[in-house]
Amino acid sequence: MPFAKIGDLELYYERMGQGPRLLFISGTGGDLRLKPNVFDGPLPRHFDTLAYDQRGLGQSSKPDRPYSMAEYAEDAARLMEEIGWGSALVIGVSFGGMVAQELAINHPHMVEGLVLACTTPGGAGGSSYPFHTIEHLKGEERARHMIPISDRRHDAAWAAAHPEQYAKMVELAAADPHADEPGMAAGRHRQIEARARHDTWDRLDQIRCPTLVCAGRYDGIAPPEIVGAMANRIRGAELRLFEGGHLFMLQDREAFPAMIRFLKGEE
Repeated sequence: MPFAKIGDLELYYERMGQGPRLLFISGTGGDLRLKPNVFDGPLPRHFDTLAYDQRGLGQSSKPDRPYSMAEYAEDAARLMEEIGWGSALVIGVSFGGMVAQELAINHPHMVEGLVLACTTPGGAGGSSYPFHTIEHLKGEERARHMIPISDRRHDAAWAAAHPEQYAKMVELAAADPHADEPGMAAGRHRQIEARARHDTWDRLDQIRCPTLVCAGRYDGIAPPEIVGAMANRIRGAELRLFEGGHLFMLQDREAFPAMIRFLKGEE
């Protein structure tokens, strides 16, 4: 299995596909063992795609100490250097979009083009849903709490009208096959801590690469009004809203093609 030595960390990564170099940075709790993942989608058909388990998650190291968003961005930059990439296109999703903002600000020469999906700037610009306030919720209780927030269409009335679909969504959202592994709880907690402190609002004008900002129209985790305000702070950024919630990339068939066209300079 491929691991990159990054200081005192070992980061697990996978790479697949051909074409322009693309770094994919995943969201809260991202673990490449969970399927389907980015490699099961269309990106490897268009790009030499690199994805990894961030510190504290999956098969990567899980030091039990505070993490910062800047450190997460340094991990991404050093992973790129470790595999011989001086620069790449970048897609950051949710928490990964927060990391991608820091990467583009702190290492502008390494980011050729940027897609920020269902993510927010924090600070005065507005933050994503405060996961640090619901860390006590587990399993089905957490799933039932988050489903109507992740997609505002899936409220109590919708759940009552679609009981089988709702039950399946709860089952899938509650599944956590690696929760009891050593260090997993601490690593996830440290990620949530860093997420709560995320703030790039006053530095967004330092992002200079071509940028596409995307959101789901019904997302209550990264509300489209906050995502839109973020896009307005990034020079020349394009904003696209898609039909879906926080998982709009899976809900709207046009989302991935639009991202791919943007990154290839086809629109």
